[in-house]
Amino acid sequence: MSIRLEQAKALVDASLVEARKLNLKPISVIVLDDRGALVAAASEDGVSAMRAKIAHGKANAAIALGLGTRALMNRAEQQAYFIQAMNGLAGGDFVPVPGGLLLRDASGNLLGAVGISGDTSDNDEAAALGAIATTNLVGETG
Repeated sequence: MSIRLEQAKALVDASLVEARKLNLKPISVIVLDDRGALVAAASEDGVSAMRAKIAHGKANAAIALGLGTRALMNRAEQQAYFIQAMNGLAGGDFVPVPGGLLLRDASGNLLGAVGISGDTSDNDEAAALGAIATTNLVGETG
């Protein structure tokens, strides 16, 4: 089972609304399906050039290892060599800091992942969680 385009677009839109509600710096949002393929993406006006790549790296890290990026950050603090090796295997597209969440349906089926970047990692994660709360999806940080 995978996230549908309609769901991914709604999540992107809700993320942008949530970021404005939280008064964050401009953000980029990436939604990947359960295979790690891009489904939807958006970047606000004024977002810095690397933010879409960082958002992709957060979503990719979450889907690749089946953990939200907050949990991956904690693992990086304990097992830096392992996370470094995973980043190498991912071709550098692996960002283990908060802002990347797994997406599940109400039954717990994995649908994909979302990554947000633009503000602090904690704020990026807060925007993702707030946006997910407006959908019929469940977000996993860890």
